[in-house]
Amino acid sequence: MENNIVWHQHPVTRHEREKVNGHGSAVLWLTGLSGSGKSSLAGALEQALHQRGIHTYLLDGDNVRHGLCQDLGFADRDRRENIRRVGEVAGLMMDAGLLVITAFISPYRQDREDVALRLPAGHFIEVFVDTPIAVCEQRDPKGLYKKARAGEIKQFTGVDLPYEAPLKPDVHLNGTLPIAQLVEQLILMLQSRKIIAV
Repeated sequence: MENNIVWHQHPVTRHEREKVNGHGSAVLWLTGLSGSGKSSLAGALEQALHQRGIHTYLLDGDNVRHGLCQDLGFADRDRRENIRRVGEVAGLMMDAGLLVITAFISPYRQDREDVALRLPAGHFIEVFVDTPIAVCEQRDPKGLYKKARAGEIKQFTGVDLPYEAPLKPDVHLNGTLPIAQLVEQLILMLQSRKIIAV
């Protein structure tokens, strides 16, 4: 980084934005295999929080590749850059006082740890949506496993690329449970951390 680039501290802080919003800010990072239920859970959670008057934003893997990350492919280097960019955007949104929900496979532990290190302590909440690959393949909402098994898609996480599950996630969810039950678990967690009111 250039030596003449200096972070400019603005007069309105994250704490003041949180106060105006009436709740805390954080990044809920949902990670898990394709088909684990991350996107469905993220959407249902955002809807439930919105109904409670919580200021949120949902960053989804496919959506960011239509714009912010449209220049990236699926090689390891591009995957890491994809997560880095999303982490930076999520951090800015969190600083704006939002409760940010992300839904990304984000298969590598180091990439997730790097995002966490860029955020204030306690504001990165790693949520592992733990769904057996057999269940993910059975669901296969986009038909990606079928294509990967047929050799039509190369470098597919869980088939020819590894997925490094979190060793100590902040929240470990059983992805085979009903979405409504998982949403309730996450809301209770946010309340227990005093990010949102009971």
